[in-house]
Amino acid sequence: MKKKKGTKKNTFINSILSIFGNNPFRAYNYKQVSHLLGIKDKASKDLVNTILDELLQNNELIEVKHGKYKVNPKNIVNYANKKANITGTVDMKQTGKAYLISDEGGDDIFISANNTGHALHGDKVKVLLFPQRKGRKPEGQITEIIKRAKEQFVGIVEVSKNFAFLVPDSNSVPIDIFISKNNLKGVKNGEKAIAKITDWPEKSKNPFGEIVKILGMPGDNEVEMQSILAEYDFPLSFPKKAEKEAETISENITKTDIRQRKDFREIFTITIDPEDAKDYDDAVSIKKLKTGNWQVGIHIADVSHFVKPGTSIDKEGYKRGTSIYLVDRVVPMLPEELSNNVCSLRANKDKLCFSAVFEMDENAKVVNEWFGKTVINSNRRFNYEEVQEIIENGKGEFSEEINILNDLASKLRKKRFTNGSINFHSQEVKFKLDEEGKPLSISVKESKESNKLVEDFMLLANRKVAEFIGKKRENKTPKTFVYRIHDVPSPEKLNTFVSFVGKLGYQIKMNTTENLAKSLNNLFKDISGKAEETMIETIAIRTMAKAVYSTENIGHYGLAFPHYTHFTSPIRRYPDLMVHRLLESYLDGKYSVNKKIYEEYCEQCSQLERRAVDAERASIKYKQAEYLLDKIGQSFDGVISGVSKWGIYIEIVGNKCEGMVRLNDLYDDFYYLDEDNYCVIGSQSGNKYKLGDKVMIKVKRIDLAKKQMDFELM
Repeated sequence: MKKKKGTKKNTFINSILSIFGNNPFRAYNYKQVSHLLGIKDKASKDLVNTILDELLQNNELIEVKHGKYKVNPKNIVNYANKKANITGTVDMKQTGKAYLISDEGGDDIFISANNTGHALHGDKVKVLLFPQRKGRKPEGQITEIIKRAKEQFVGIVEVSKNFAFLVPDSNSVPIDIFISKNNLKGVKNGEKAIAKITDWPEKSKNPFGEIVKILGMPGDNEVEMQSILAEYDFPLSFPKKAEKEAETISENITKTDIRQRKDFREIFTITIDPEDAKDYDDAVSIKKLKTGNWQVGIHIADVSHFVKPGTSIDKEGYKRGTSIYLVDRVVPMLPEELSNNVCSLRANKDKLCFSAVFEMDENAKVVNEWFGKTVINSNRRFNYEEVQEIIENGKGEFSEEINILNDLASKLRKKRFTNGSINFHSQEVKFKLDEEGKPLSISVKESKESNKLVEDFMLLANRKVAEFIGKKRENKTPKTFVYRIHDVPSPEKLNTFVSFVGKLGYQIKMNTTENLAKSLNNLFKDISGKAEETMIETIAIRTMAKAVYSTENIGHYGLAFPHYTHFTSPIRRYPDLMVHRLLESYLDGKYSVNKKIYEEYCEQCSQLERRAVDAERASIKYKQAEYLLDKIGQSFDGVISGVSKWGIYIEIVGNKCEGMVRLNDLYDDFYYLDEDNYCVIGSQSGNKYKLGDKVMIKVKRIDLAKKQMDFELM
């Protein structure tokens, strides 16, 4: 059948094929197709009927019963043989539509709301791809749910006479959960609760569930923070068995323990942590050697001495994967008796450590290294502000030792950047809370030399431990190990970023890895203090691949390290605990562990880390919305941080609260999105709002439950 461009018939053919292609398992008659196309006149309906008959004759459709058609199964089978079935993770949107993030990489697959089946956000699913037409993005239909991401959901309960619905907090869960009267467990109307899905009949729009925990009334700080933890499937308390185990562990150090370790108790040692920290898992020591070189020790709490594999504490640590840092609390990976007491490297107490000790010359070149178990006694617990004051003034307690450490750390840092390490900047916010957890003020944390001093010595220890295990020696295959890896960015994302900053007047060289790193570091210097600084840094970080844990070492692109691991925080990261156990085992000459099993451990820890980051961001977003709750009508300086077809995102200067000015609230003109140039433009006036522009906004509306902030332009 010859199709002429621009004809009404040709337009109908493409539209009709689109309907059947997007819904390959559904049958339609000509009236249903006409309705979907918005056709009402008889002549056009007759044309639709004629086209359906022609598509039937061409074997593009089959007639399932008189006058009702669907896609020819042969077309689907043929396409399936060309790998039309793919697996991936569901990224569900508030509207009910979704995207499949494919396990194989490549473009995301669009899933319309009527093709998602009973899949929910984060589920592992199988998708049947529809035949892709030129100029259209790939689309598909979820045909199988392989693994549910979660079965418990947090939300507000709306109680009727004989039943209730739990309305999920999460914007990525577009359905409510039906709760029968017998499964309410005493929850009251308007309370927040956790519900578990118990059944989801095939033809039911809503899943059925039951209340498993009542949290309390929305707006209460404790309720909201517990809601965030539950939303991301983190436990709200430790199992009693794990807590009892922790209580039986003594911090007393025996003479046998000391005899089996290198004794660093007489060597100058300090810890440097945030002012409000309670778990001190790393310390640094320094000693002048007879050779004129420096001996620098990075001493890490020896958690593996106290937490043995297979114990309840260990199982719970693996289940959590990491400590979680919400705005008002730390949810520890290990019971507080261990994290804040037994393992914590408190000052003036003998403490057991696993250490990486280096002999360094005046230029911070490592000329010797040693890894092993130690005992230390920290001379002083410093916070970052105290150390920063000593660095800036050159005076204070232990100022000589601190300034030497800072000098060596600075030289390590300079070498790292020379070798291609990328100097990513990411600003964090700090909240001042009252006794009830209400935010009184928000400020931006600054990373100063005192922070970098600690960071560079931790990076050194992590790198050297990974090299010690991972470097090939005498043609021997390295033993299985847990690495912290960071892949190179995808060319597509990198090209998009380079094009984006190019339009803002910044140039990036991509011809070599070294030039790319150098260009990015120069870019971060050039944008420092400018309106677009935060926006460009945020997009730069999103452009990069995510760092993960793996037994397959591909190096760390962002740090420019061929070998890298996480050794320095076993109190708060389970992978570090695994690294300690493996390092001790290999130092004792034991065989390599099972790679497949440890790769599964790595995948689990990477997933838990991502969930913890999402939970932390949710708590920040909630507290920012809560901070602005009593400031409706007040004005603030802001910077445009994003644009979309719905509106303009604006970040308030100083506190980083981000809200949206909706385009339909801009009454002076009809604005449309210019995606290529990252701006919205008034169709009549030509007025432009683009990324990085400074604006003034007024707080219009706050939806605390959804953590949404609406602004209006002044």
